[in-house]
Amino acid sequence: MKRLQQGFTLIELMIVVAIIGILAAVALPAYQDYTVRAKMSEAILAMSACRTSITEVYQTGGTPPSANQWGCEGASSKYVTSITTDADGVVKSEITGINTDVNGKFVTLIPLASSGTPAKTATDMGKGLFGWICGSTPTTTVNAKYLPGSCRGN
Repeated sequence: MKRLQQGFTLIELMIVVAIIGILAAVALPAYQDYTVRAKMSEAILAMSACRTSITEVYQTGGTPPSANQWGCEGASSKYVTSITTDADGVVKSEITGINTDVNGKFVTLIPLASSGTPAKTATDMGKGLFGWICGSTPTTTVNAKYLPGSCRGN
């Protein structure tokens, strides 16, 4: 009588283990970057209170506040050490508690008067804002690969 093969051979099992190892080696760094981006999106969310109040001040006009007087600087979160603003409403936050690649670095949100033109309180009060730029600013020191999609170059 013929004997039928039952189970897997050692070579087949070793090939499966090797494939799983290769997939894990590729997936783990991508997953780590993903978790950093998720935490960075929480930091951007902490800055959104400033974005709202600054947009309202530009829209309504009047006398603009001075640096760190826009009414949102006290906000912080698990991943944000501090939030500061300048006289034109540029919001800057220092990142903490995520990982060594981004801790101590800065993310900046800049209000725009028109496409690509930063808003200035001296000339743009009462006109409203075109939008905000995040990520591709000169004072953002966090690597773009760690920024959420909404903050990469726009």
